[in-house]
Amino acid sequence: MSKKTLGYIITVLIIGALIFIMVQNTVGQKDPVEAPITQVHPEDALQGEEEGLEQYSPAPDFTLETLAGETVTLSELKGKKVILNFWATWCPPCKAEMPHMESFYSKLTDEDQVELIAVNVTESERRGLGEVEKFVNSYELSFPIPLDKKAEVTQKYGVMSMPTTYMIDTQGRIAQKVIGPLDEKSLNELVDSMD
Repeated sequence: MSKKTLGYIITVLIIGALIFIMVQNTVGQKDPVEAPITQVHPEDALQGEEEGLEQYSPAPDFTLETLAGETVTLSELKGKKVILNFWATWCPPCKAEMPHMESFYSKLTDEDQVELIAVNVTESERRGLGEVEKFVNSYELSFPIPLDKKAEVTQKYGVMSMPTTYMIDTQGRIAQKVIGPLDEKSLNELVDSMD
């Protein structure tokens, strides 16, 4: 057997082994969109987190333009409980979370004094603003979608993974932080646990 033939055989074996390993690692895994939604207990939400802002620290103020062309300024919402969510269209857990966010938002009344703001990390969108519009329309989202085109707000909040949600109390302080998708029940529990 020549060295050239031996080289081909070794190359084919290595490629075959890599394909086998990749297939074995994906067999039995759930589609990330179908992954379970995180159930969060409010008392555990901020514990053990190293990145981001400290609990009870003032939430950094920002002003962003929404997908609808309006302006959202966080400090103008002081006196309300704010759910500040960071997400992207390419994020499977974000896709799983959005129907729950919309269901939660659609049940809010003025008396609730709660605002849901879902900041799109537009800077990370591969296909641009058109993809964000398509996503919002396909999920029929009615809550404000501010666009963080330069990821400045995302950096202020120390967001390292998506979705990340900050619960901001009526005093404008960080009450809790949750990394991962939330369902409607968890959103209600988190809001109820805030001042």
